[in-house]
Amino acid sequence: MSLKSLNYKVLLVFAPVLILVGILGFIIPPEKSLTSGAAAYNIFHIVFGVIGLLLLLAKNENYIRLFNIGFGLIDLYQAIASFAHLFPEQYFQWTRIDDILHIVIGAGLVFVGFYGYKSNTKNDLPEKN
Repeated sequence: MSLKSLNYKVLLVFAPVLILVGILGFIIPPEKSLTSGAAAYNIFHIVFGVIGLLLLLAKNENYIRLFNIGFGLIDLYQAIASFAHLFPEQYFQWTRIDDILHIVIGAGLVFVGFYGYKSNTKNDLPEKN
């Protein structure tokens, strides 16, 4: 695995951000927050941020790529669930800002997951002598 892979770099930034967002969700008063401050939503961010960090420590490119794709799909589902009033809306209490973030970040992570894999496979080809 290349520590310079796009998937690795994205998760290296994204995992700590998830943890920070989860912690801040408990600290920022609900009336001053643009995003949901629901406890379940904050715990969700912290847990997935920790999982992301553990995958970085494992240095397995496939797991890192799958995390990016999987979390991106979860983000896209959350946007759909918010509009369609599906589970876990009652626990996460999303705001419109959350919905926008889920669409943008979700699409970005899915794109990086697939694009990063495609660009890495090019780099894995043996060199011609």
